[in-house]
Amino acid sequence: MPEKIKKSTKIRNKVTGKYETEHFYLKNRSIEELETLINNKNTRPKIKLKALRELIRRNKVGKQQK
Repeated sequence: MPEKIKKSTKIRNKVTGKYETEHFYLKNRSIEELETLINNKNTRPKIKLKALRELIRRNKVGKQQK
C-alpha cells in the first residue's frame, strides 16, 4: 500500500448526499508540500522520514542524476 500522511476521510456531498473518500497519499503531494513537511518542526519524525523517502524516490534529494 502507498504511504499516507494521515488517515483517509469521508466527505459527504451536500448536494447529492453521497460520501466521497479523500486519501492523503504522499505520491499525490507536490515537491513543495513535501519539503514543507520535512522542514516543519511540528511534523512527527515518522512523517518526516516518509516524506524524505518520497523525495528520494522521485530523485529530487540524495541521489545525483547522471
